[in-house]
Amino acid sequence: MKTFEIPEFYHSPLITQIKSYRKLQDPRKRDLSPTYIDFGPVGFYIARHFGFCYGVENAIEISFKAVNENPGKRIFLLSQMIHNPNVNKDLTDNGVQFLQDTNGKQLISFDELTPNDVVIIPAFGATLEVEELLKQKGIEVQKYNTTCPFVERVWKKSEQIGKENYTIIIHGKYTHEETRATFSRSAQSAPAIVVKDLTEAKKLSDFITGKKDANLFYEEFKDKYSANFDINKHLQQVGVINQTTMLATETQEIAEHFKQVMIAKYGEDNLKQHFADTRDTLCYATNENQDATYGLLKTDADLAIVVGGYNSSNTSHLVELLEQKFPTYFISSDKEIESNTLIHHFDYPNQKRLSTNDFIPKKEKVNIILTSGASCPDVVVEKVLNKLLSYFKGIKTKEEAFSFTNQ
Repeated sequence: MKTFEIPEFYHSPLITQIKSYRKLQDPRKRDLSPTYIDFGPVGFYIARHFGFCYGVENAIEISFKAVNENPGKRIFLLSQMIHNPNVNKDLTDNGVQFLQDTNGKQLISFDELTPNDVVIIPAFGATLEVEELLKQKGIEVQKYNTTCPFVERVWKKSEQIGKENYTIIIHGKYTHEETRATFSRSAQSAPAIVVKDLTEAKKLSDFITGKKDANLFYEEFKDKYSANFDINKHLQQVGVINQTTMLATETQEIAEHFKQVMIAKYGEDNLKQHFADTRDTLCYATNENQDATYGLLKTDADLAIVVGGYNSSNTSHLVELLEQKFPTYFISSDKEIESNTLIHHFDYPNQKRLSTNDFIPKKEKVNIILTSGASCPDVVVEKVLNKLLSYFKGIKTKEEAFSFTNQ
């Protein structure tokens, strides 16, 4: 796989050492068990896969290239390049300005843009409408387009099944940048609709089976379907694609649900005419990080720390999995750990910040899970590890704790 040139300050010698060791021991990535680092009074279960993915490294490389190649020019990001506050701050510190926020709200009017300006397309991609607007302004949109190749693969799949007359069902958060971009492109080739989760998928299937009055559809799915969507016509043939950072198992559940609905309505012999197989739209990094999290669930840890941007979809799903078994704290950086007794963390479903006292149990030996989302720099994870280590006495040195990597 291609390697990227990203700023050295995102790298962590400690995390690199762990990842290099695991890659050497398990080059085919078959072992999903975490790496255990024993510091004596505290041990860490480090996820098998975490941190920057291909798409994020690609976006960072292109964004800093835009900065370096355009001294004196105004440089804009369409919206947050990735969902990580540290990386986005590094770009704004270098003079990059955001045109929109993460929900598409305009921060700087497009009217202010000139052909001499540089606009970076974020890793999530952009809607066709926005791309066309930028072109009309005389801005070259492809030069610094950081759209993740795996997102583009979803677009190609949606175009393919759309041309085969399938309606496109997108599993995603309809306000998310990636989902908006995917919806825009899907709607060019076929009717399209967004479902957030399995619950919404089941509501939609009630219209397919006729359990619900068709007239209720337009209110229940307001703003989530393409123009001229005909409930009586456009749900006879469907295919499921996804926002690449959603929970992979839920995308599979949603696809399987619609498959069974179509079998029940049209018969198994006619399935291919009514349901498109789209399993290959799942992102490899999302899959790997989530699979590695299932490996963490098999441990005897006392708590879990997940590091990432608070608006990061892929990070939120790691939290969702881990909190099934462990007290789990979603933090953006080591600064959220105020002391050995107080941690500030994020409640993603309710979108609010919480504070928890005595988060580290008073035990002779404490085991902590540590992982991060696909847009979190390794150096941020290392800082969290160092902060937690500072609360324990009599710990082993890092050389002693990491001695296994030299074996």
